[in-house]
Amino acid sequence: MTDYRKYLLPETVAQLGNIELIARMVVEGFITGLHRSPYHGFSVEFAEYRQYRPGDEVKHIDWKVYGRSNRYYVKQFEEETNLRAMLAIDGSASMAYASKGNISKFDYAIYLSAALAMLMIKQRDAVGLALYDTQIQKLMLPNSKPSFITEILKTLAAYKPSHETETAKALDMLAERIKRRGLVIIFSDFFDDKQSVLQALKHFRHRDHEVLAFHLLDPRELDFKLGNAANFKDMETGEEIVTQPYHLHNSYSKTITSYVEEIRKECFSHHIDYNLIDTSSPFDKALKDYLVKRRKMGV
Repeated sequence: MTDYRKYLLPETVAQLGNIELIARMVVEGFITGLHRSPYHGFSVEFAEYRQYRPGDEVKHIDWKVYGRSNRYYVKQFEEETNLRAMLAIDGSASMAYASKGNISKFDYAIYLSAALAMLMIKQRDAVGLALYDTQIQKLMLPNSKPSFITEILKTLAAYKPSHETETAKALDMLAERIKRRGLVIIFSDFFDDKQSVLQALKHFRHRDHEVLAFHLLDPRELDFKLGNAANFKDMETGEEIVTQPYHLHNSYSKTITSYVEEIRKECFSHHIDYNLIDTSSPFDKALKDYLVKRRKMGV
C-alpha cells in the first residue's frame, strides 16, 4: 500500500487518538493522493474606509483616522469566504454502533467532518457545526478564521453520542436557524422514519441550500453477516432480542436495499447529493464527493 493511503483508512487513523492529528493526516493523505493542492492560502485584503454606521463592530474603527479627522471610520474588507458550509452530525445513540474491527459510525462522522472542516478553512471557506439527536445539542455558526478550526475540533472531541434520534425534527430546526444560503453536509445513519427524513432534507432545498448527505452504515448493517447467533440490542431504547441472523438475512437484505434505494432516488429527484458510505471505507471517497459538489456550485 502506498504510504499516504494508510492515513485514509479509518482503522489506521483511529489509532492516532488525537482528533487534530487525525484530521491533519487525513487531509494530507488526501492531498498527496490528488497530486495537487487545492489550498489557496489566507489573505484578507483591505478595500476602503467608510463612515461608521450603527451596528458596525467597534473593533473595526480606525482610531488613527479618528485622531486626524475627529470622525469615526471603519475598515471595510472584501468578502473573505468562497463558501459557507454547515456540518450537521447525528449524535444519537445508534451512531455509537461498531462491529468488530470497525470504528463507530459516530467516530467515522467526526473524523470525516474534522478533515472537511480543516480542508474548508484552508480554502478560505466558512464552516459551521451542528450536533443533534432529538434536537440541536450544539450549534456553531460558519466562520472562516483559521483559529476557528480549534473550536470545532474541541467540540467534536468532547461530544459523546446518546439519546434517541429525531433526525427529521432536528434537521427542520437547523434549516430554520441557517439564514444565509450555503452548503449543508449531513452525517447520519438515517435510522428514523424515512418520509420524515426526506422531508427534512427537502426543507434545506426549499430554503435554497445545497445538500450533501452522507449515509453512514456499519458493514454488518449492510451485509448482516453476524454469525449463527446474535444478541440484538436497541442502542437507543435498550430493548434486546436473541435470534439467529441467518433466518433473517434474506428479508433484512431486501429491506435495507429497498430503504437505501428509496432514499437515493428521492434525493436524486430533489437535487440532493446522496452518498452511501460504510465505515470501513477510506475517507478519500467522501472528500472527493465534497470537492465535486463544491466545483458544481462554481466556488
